[in-house]
Amino acid sequence: MSRPFDLTLYLVTDPRLVQIHGEGLRGLVATVEAAVKGGATIVQLRDPDAHGRALVEQARALKALLAPLAIPLIINDRVDVAVAADADGVHLGQDDMAPADARALLGPERILGLSVGNPAEFASSDIGVVDYLGVGPVKATGTKKDAGAAIGASGVAAVRALTRLPIVGIGGIDGALAAEVIRAGADGVAVVSAICAAPDPEHAARALLSAVTAAR
Repeated sequence: MSRPFDLTLYLVTDPRLVQIHGEGLRGLVATVEAAVKGGATIVQLRDPDAHGRALVEQARALKALLAPLAIPLIINDRVDVAVAADADGVHLGQDDMAPADARALLGPERILGLSVGNPAEFASSDIGVVDYLGVGPVKATGTKKDAGAAIGASGVAAVRALTRLPIVGIGGIDGALAAEVIRAGADGVAVVSAICAAPDPEHAARALLSAVTAAR
């Protein structure tokens, strides 16, 4: 049985957005710290430009911040990094390691998420060992260039009708779209630039959390 998790407000990091803010440096850990103060309930470390040791070091720094707050840390793609840093789980894309192989390496307690872009991808995916689904992109986004076509809130609803697994909508989500995604049946929303690129990540997180809460 996997560790408990709450998908309400899922922060996905983008180091390219958090490093420069105004005239100074804000950085990854400071951005995540502000976001969780504002209400982020789960955090995914995604950094396509970091490899090996650097990614493990980032993961360990975030784990040290989040563990005392009981907020899970998820690693994008990299099962080895998750194990090395004792992260709480891994999120896989459609082209990443097969969920069954990831589960075998992670064990039963770590959280395993899988990206699903539409009902066809859902039908072809092995979801038997998965704990939640990331559904999207809801709206076209520049933060992940290999994301598929935008599916809108109606696409989230279509996947919702196929499964009882918890689902989180992702892709170009702001406050207004967050409410639509929740009304479409999602358990939460995942955001990147809406928090990472915000002048005040804590305030941005609090506003998104309020939109989600109001839509429930």
